[in-house]
Amino acid sequence: MKVLLTGTSGQLGQAIIKSKPSFVELIATTRREIDLADTESCRRAVREHQPDWLINSGSYTAVDKAEDEKELAMRINAIAPKVFSEELSQTGGKLLQLSTDFVFDGEQNFPYTTDQKKNPLGVYGASKAAGEDAIYEVLGNSNQALIIRTSWLIGAVGKNFMHTMIRLHRSQEEIRVVSDQIGCPTSTLTLAKACWRAIEKQKDIEPNVLAPQIHHWSDEGSASWYELAKVIGELANRIGIIEKQARVIPISSKEYPTRAKRPKYSILDCTITRQFLDLEAIHWKESILNVMKQISPLNPK
Repeated sequence: MKVLLTGTSGQLGQAIIKSKPSFVELIATTRREIDLADTESCRRAVREHQPDWLINSGSYTAVDKAEDEKELAMRINAIAPKVFSEELSQTGGKLLQLSTDFVFDGEQNFPYTTDQKKNPLGVYGASKAAGEDAIYEVLGNSNQALIIRTSWLIGAVGKNFMHTMIRLHRSQEEIRVVSDQIGCPTSTLTLAKACWRAIEKQKDIEPNVLAPQIHHWSDEGSASWYELAKVIGELANRIGIIEKQARVIPISSKEYPTRAKRPKYSILDCTITRQFLDLEAIHWKESILNVMKQISPLNPK
């Protein structure tokens, strides 16, 4: 099986590469090889490699910056998936697209199911929602596309909340962190495993059966950014990544204004996906500890 991967330098891309099954011929592309902002680059890559699967883990993820770079965010998060879908519809290949909890507005206080109406609050979420719609428009009546929404992604490499908090725990006496936004941290390790399992499961789908196209995957449980910051300090101190913990102080979103509005509650209901993939849930605290174990003690990342 030939799999073409975008976003290889990102935290999820790296986890997907490391967890590659033995039966997969993985083509891990650089940005020079596939520029997601360049339509022709996307078309050319599919035509040249003609993959059985394309995992699009590349994305424009600068949530606040996207408010000022709407065109670029849309090119990467919406137009590129549409182009991939169009080309794969011709070659017969399949697309695995990574999406986000930010497609929802966060106004409800119970987990979002895959069939709920999308209502993004900002440009980033709108661009990812538009990408989903474009994929469904092209490949919606086939088994050639899977969309996996996830939340609060954390990996051992790349930029993410965990690395920021580790740095702040080292350098600050206290850290002020938002406590009124609720979601679920997700390890790149568990998400990468879910991606590969989804591809394997697709082989078992009967030709005349339309499989679910949208899935939700996050680790188990829920947390505020404040709680997550505290746990990161505790775990990092326990395993020797940091020598001390800063005091974490809860604040409201109003006290930490951002360019883009975030959903207040973005827990994803993963029940159906876990049953479909036959994967057990791992609590986010355990998942984060597993990620941290990949980081050398006192590594200044």
